[in-house]
Amino acid sequence: MQFGWHADTPADPQGTRAFIFMLKVSCPMPTPVIIVNLKLYAESAGERAVEIAKQAQEVQRETGVTFGIAPSMLDAWVVARAVEIPVYVQHVDPVDPGARTGHVSPKLLKEYGLAGSLVNHSERRLKLADIAKVVSTLKEEGLTSIVCAGNPRETLAVAAREPAAVAFDPPDLMRPGISVSEARPEAVTETVELVRTHHPGVTMICGAGISTGEDVKRALELGVDGVLLASAVAKSPNPKKKMEELAAGARNVLKQ
Repeated sequence: MQFGWHADTPADPQGTRAFIFMLKVSCPMPTPVIIVNLKLYAESAGERAVEIAKQAQEVQRETGVTFGIAPSMLDAWVVARAVEIPVYVQHVDPVDPGARTGHVSPKLLKEYGLAGSLVNHSERRLKLADIAKVVSTLKEEGLTSIVCAGNPRETLAVAAREPAAVAFDPPDLMRPGISVSEARPEAVTETVELVRTHHPGVTMICGAGISTGEDVKRALELGVDGVLLASAVAKSPNPKKKMEELAAGARNVLKQ
């Protein structure tokens, strides 16, 4: 399955935000895809978040490898106005707009030009019923849901809700240095087989410990469509160089 924004879309010099938003949520996103979660790192907040997003867009245009970015909620709408690649929030709540405090409704994301949301990240877990509601609402709004899960069976369970993508992201490996594709390749292949067999329309992403171009290459060779990563880019002293390395890993697989 392909989702999101196409790499060859031209910039909009007239500043027509509706046109850009339509591109973000309606056009196919080629895979492999690299999604960068900026989390709440100080190193990737504020103006730095915008800078990293612009660099990701540059690397996409230079390499043809698709990028998406998930800034903190504080920065997401500002980043979305600055770039044309898909910008996701890191979490939404299963609620409608209304008299609520501290919640984020999926139904308001379009208002800010956002392409969708990560869902059920290990640092922001949801109950399965709430995942189902969030995925359904995002789908109704024409937005992308990327649902995280920590093991093969959980990944299969959330894939049954038919999100745009699932991300196999074991929390115990969520640190740079050793990726899940290296530490547990059999778990990645099991997850890919389960999702492909039962829900072939769902894009399969791999996270946890992805930090190098070789990690990306290895993950794609195991059958996933893309990767989800955070600190390798968000805390890098040279984010663009790191994203170029990650894209090169993806391109190496495409050449095979």
